[in-house]
Amino acid sequence: MIKGLLISAPASGTGKTTVTLGLLAALRAQGVTVQPFKSGPDYIDPAFHSAAAGRASFNLDSWAMPAATLHDIRAQADGADLIIAEGSMGLFDGVAIAGEAGSGASADIASLMGWPVVLVIDVSGQAQSAAAVALGFSKLRPDMPFAGVILNRVASPRHEAMVRAGMEAAGIRVFGSLPRNPDITLPERHLGLVQAEENPELEAILARAAAFIAANVDIPALLDVANAASTTPSAGPASPPPGMRIALARDTAFSFVYPHLIAAWRQAGAAILPFSPLADQGPDNSADCCWLPGGYPELHAGKLAAAAVFRRDITAFAQTRPVHGECGGYMAMGAALVDKDGVSHEMAGLLGLVTSYEKRKMHLGYRQAHLSHPIPGYAAGAALRGHEFHYSTILSQPDAPLATVRDASGAQVSETGSLRRLGGGGMATGTYFHLIGQAT
Repeated sequence: MIKGLLISAPASGTGKTTVTLGLLAALRAQGVTVQPFKSGPDYIDPAFHSAAAGRASFNLDSWAMPAATLHDIRAQADGADLIIAEGSMGLFDGVAIAGEAGSGASADIASLMGWPVVLVIDVSGQAQSAAAVALGFSKLRPDMPFAGVILNRVASPRHEAMVRAGMEAAGIRVFGSLPRNPDITLPERHLGLVQAEENPELEAILARAAAFIAANVDIPALLDVANAASTTPSAGPASPPPGMRIALARDTAFSFVYPHLIAAWRQAGAAILPFSPLADQGPDNSADCCWLPGGYPELHAGKLAAAAVFRRDITAFAQTRPVHGECGGYMAMGAALVDKDGVSHEMAGLLGLVTSYEKRKMHLGYRQAHLSHPIPGYAAGAALRGHEFHYSTILSQPDAPLATVRDASGAQVSETGSLRRLGGGGMATGTYFHLIGQAT
């Protein structure tokens, strides 16, 4: 069993992504083969993990995935020397009503996998009091393995000494102390970090992060405390491919698709045929379905509206075969998209959907959907789990609702997705949520 660690924090914004990326890059530079994972539904961080580690990173989600599926995804670490998983939000943050294997909290993953937690604590504005925070996190869940802390945003050697004194008195192990370092800050936008592939400085930032972590964290001590549960993986529910030849939109406007789904499709024997709508490419005509992931169509609406070949080819494709879109892909399948300046741009027109980014409103959370109609890979009546995160709103949705959709608490949400049957047996479907998998 490959040993691992989970890097978490008391809250978002405390530096766990910087620590994770620096640790991945530093270990890789030392010749350690590290498998990264991301706890929770974040679809941006895994690309940064992959750039730092040189291996594809996968999401592990205790609300949306059963335990068997989590263990199956963990098997992606085969051949690695060590696992480093990054938590989401605060260590214990999840939804109020448990899902498949927990609440979605990072602590669920640590407990299930046996990976000791290393807590990154922002100690700015406090000294010995930080120990009370660490002690509370170490004791709240007795089933969760806890290794110790990394101190972040330390002001001075004197400040560090006071914080360390408090940690020692509380019996909390300190693995490192990080001063402020603006040289490894990653740029952000409305859905989180600017995507890894869009950052020309990423390689240099990762190199600086690796050097920073290597100089300020006791990496050998971290390796010594890595661990894993002795549970045996068992086969979880398969994620069926939407077709055996899948035309997959893939560029900076369409990039949010969970890596475990792509891996499952390939393991089932499906061929992935990428194309770029931004480069005015249409889906491969040999494909038997087309999948448009989420991303940032609102930032490229004018270019998509001008992509005549893309719009022509996907319209022709949809007359005889299924096309499915998620979030940004769903928006691009609609009749129009209104950008932040209030300008309306014509989209592919496979659906009557009109969406707007002019007046931003955040929609965020887990989704559970019961399909009223089929989508590629899933029959009508299937129960799906996913996650929604966007700032656009629906101005018009004239097509048939695709599903009954509820949030994690069971409350019904208005974003039902939509369906339109086309021409010679084709079908266009879309949802605002990103599929994670089928509910058990």
